[in-house]
This record gives sequence, structure tokens and C-alpha cells, in this order.
Amino acid sequence: MTEAELMARVAEVQARVACALIQMEGMKAENAQRAHRGESMAHVWADFEALIETECVGSNSVIMTLRN
Repeated sequence: MTEAELMARVAEVQARVACALIQMEGMKAENAQRAHRGESMAHVWADFEALIETECVGSNSVIMTLRN
């Protein structure tokens, strides 16, 4: 793999991480609004863990992206 190919893969991982962070902040904001209104949380821990999986930003996914 050339350096340019590796950098392209790193950029892909960074983009996926940015997407995950944007979604996570939205989930946190919704939870905060619901807490302020005295309602139950919209997103629980499992939802945040699922986000890592769906956006492929877990350590194994990142390693596989950078290796292949």
C-alpha cells in the first residue's frame, strides 16, 4: 500500500468518526431535552454502542480499514 492509499484510508476513517460524533451529539442533546422535560431518555447506552458499530469506528473496524 502506498502512502497516498494509506492517507486516503485514514481520511475515510476520520470522516466516519466525524459522522459518528455528529450523531452522538444529537443523541446527547435529545436526551438532555427529555431530561429537562422530565421524560425518559430517548437513547440508552446500547444505542451509543450501536452507533460505533453502524459507523464502523470501533477499533477492529478501523484496523481492518487501514490494513486492507
